[in-house]
Amino acid sequence: MRIKKILNNNVITVIQNKREIIVMGRGIAFNKRPGDIVVEDKIEKTFELKDDNGILSKFKKLISDIPIEHMETADEIINYVKEHTNGMVNDQIYLSLTDHISFAVERYKKGIAIKNSMLWEMKKLYSKEFNMGMEALHIIKKRLDMELPEDEAAFIAFHIVNAEINSDMPELMNITKIVQDILSIVKYYFKINFDEESINYYRFLTHLKFFAHRVLKNTPYKAGDEFLYDVVKKQYGESYLCICRIRKYLEKTYNYKLEHEEMVYLIIHIERVVRRN
Repeated sequence: MRIKKILNNNVITVIQNKREIIVMGRGIAFNKRPGDIVVEDKIEKTFELKDDNGILSKFKKLISDIPIEHMETADEIINYVKEHTNGMVNDQIYLSLTDHISFAVERYKKGIAIKNSMLWEMKKLYSKEFNMGMEALHIIKKRLDMELPEDEAAFIAFHIVNAEINSDMPELMNITKIVQDILSIVKYYFKINFDEESINYYRFLTHLKFFAHRVLKNTPYKAGDEFLYDVVKKQYGESYLCICRIRKYLEKTYNYKLEHEEMVYLIIHIERVVRRN
């Protein structure tokens, strides 16, 4: 087995049976080059993902940028989820959940807490997945010595629901329509084409799925930091004006009032995907 590509000191790719496989192990790429033989004793985990919707390429980009501790923690959580769903989750969970967990840990370190307005709904409507989310918090506590709030269990639960193969199809179709409509508004406002392979685009897409779910349930954020809203509004004027169009669309089509806190998150995501797409 030879190295095809080095993603970082702990992650490489190899070719097996004409398929690209991601191989993880501490120090597995230390002093190595593409073409070198893999030290098999250093292999801790392999990922053989389908490249549906570019999942494999996005996952490679993600794990090349995050600490191996985050990757190992996410992997243990995903294995737990797969065990308790009889494997009935698709490969996107490796990308979406790993990215979320790493981002949540970094937010925790910076003292940034995000309230989950869907906490009650996730507990009641998706109790099985919410319990998995709570177990995920225990795994994070054990591995990283961080005690995240139960709001994060609800966020994790939503990622699990989103990755489950037997999703509720009518709701999924409605979520997809809202997401596509908002993407179109942003695309035509800024006259751009999105880089659909970028992590910023994927994060924006994931946020929109959460947001569309709230629109359909009519559960907006009720409280927000008005000072942060004023700062973001002034700093990112064009993205704010784009959000105003989105707000009009939501009010007209879904009778949904976009609150300032939600506008802040959307403005930041739009700014990232527009300036760095």
